[in-house]
Amino acid sequence: MRMRCVVVDDEPLVRELIEDHISQVPFLELVRSCKNALEAMETLQKAPVDLVFLDIQMPRLNGLQFLQSLGNPPLVIMVTAYEQYAVEGFNLQVVDYILKPFGFERFLKACNRAADLFRMKHAVAGLQPEKRGDFFVNVEYSLVKIVVADINYIEGLKDYIKIYLSSSVKPVLTRMSLKAMEAKLPAGTFVRTHKSFLVAISRITTIKRDFVYIGTTEIPVSATFRENIDKIVGPHR
Repeated sequence: MRMRCVVVDDEPLVRELIEDHISQVPFLELVRSCKNALEAMETLQKAPVDLVFLDIQMPRLNGLQFLQSLGNPPLVIMVTAYEQYAVEGFNLQVVDYILKPFGFERFLKACNRAADLFRMKHAVAGLQPEKRGDFFVNVEYSLVKIVVADINYIEGLKDYIKIYLSSSVKPVLTRMSLKAMEAKLPAGTFVRTHKSFLVAISRITTIKRDFVYIGTTEIPVSATFRENIDKIVGPHR
């Protein structure tokens, strides 16, 4: 499955370099090369895009502002000369952060990461999970609504769980077992990485042997549940 991609950079030579690299990667298809974020925004509104190679320092609207403005962004690989934005970039769940200047090997490594995540998301979509709506949990004598699509991961703490949401810095703490929570979630959209952790598959940005990452957040993968991760990644790990 080819990934439709867009290049966004105000430097012509960098755009040409990325375009050349894209042409050498069999699973990439260039849709458009844009000199600013406004051109990219127009492109995303007109055609489906799977992956964006995004510069940060650009006139009028920089790369981070552009990414924050998107309601449902595609996969993003940051390509920049400024390393100080790396943490902010990963907090926005970018796939990778490439520093200029870079060679084809580093470029391909980032593309392979994007391809693994792309295949993972399509595999989840292909499962056609059972449809279940959002739900309420008890929090300090009140009922709090939990939007399933907003969940990053869930941590089990004996008789309690912490639900970490993308829309909130503070997790939701409620009295419930992790097993009971797992039964509430749509089948095939969350993965058990550890006896104490359930992770939203679509939120995972990086996978290592003993950890998965959501941006810069590190979540353990125990030996007991490593097979679950292997099933998601399949032969591309």
